[in-house]
Amino acid sequence: MGESTSGLEWISAAEFHRAPGVSDWRVTGTGPQTVFTATSLSHAADLTAPIVAAAERFGILPDIDVRPEGVVVRIPYRDPEGIPAAAADFAAAVSQAAAELLLTADPSLAQLIGIYVAQHSQSDVRPFFAAALGYEAFGDTDAVDPMRCGPQLAFNPITGDSPARGRTHFDVFVPADQARARVDAALAAGGRLADDSHAPDWWSLASPDNHGVDIASWTDTYD
Repeated sequence: MGESTSGLEWISAAEFHRAPGVSDWRVTGTGPQTVFTATSLSHAADLTAPIVAAAERFGILPDIDVRPEGVVVRIPYRDPEGIPAAAADFAAAVSQAAAELLLTADPSLAQLIGIYVAQHSQSDVRPFFAAALGYEAFGDTDAVDPMRCGPQLAFNPITGDSPARGRTHFDVFVPADQARARVDAALAAGGRLADDSHAPDWWSLASPDNHGVDIASWTDTYD
């Protein structure tokens, strides 16, 4: 992780989780996030002002999704380097404000859906998908919704496949402590375990008609 003259600039998921006051949070594919359940839309909206105040205090640019059921708060990667060091202090402040407002943290609801587009090694389909979806390039292999509402896309090559044929599957990033239960639920619903050689970082599943889904938890634990 990078450093600045004032100390750490970027931290890993493991470093984030070691910080005090962040037990409500989990790191998914695009950064730390949490979910606070609420009793009404107005109850959920009460947390907005404290989030904005904490964001200004710690220099964080969060995404806030307010629903009648609760509030989703994300600290998105705005740079492929990783999690800003100030994210931990911001997260702790938000959790404290949520507790004071009697909002209930439920980090088991945190997740990110990504779409993995596998392409022939001599192809580059990212410009097509970016144009069709109104996305922007992110890093060397990904594309993102500029408003971060839609799923992130990742593009990686298949070697030895036909140049005219690609393959797509879903990546589901969940908290590390929820991954096995999500895998078991998908298998109980008729799925098939295609590959568990990378578990517990991720499991590759197939639907009854052979669509692919990876349940991934590595982003919540990397150091």
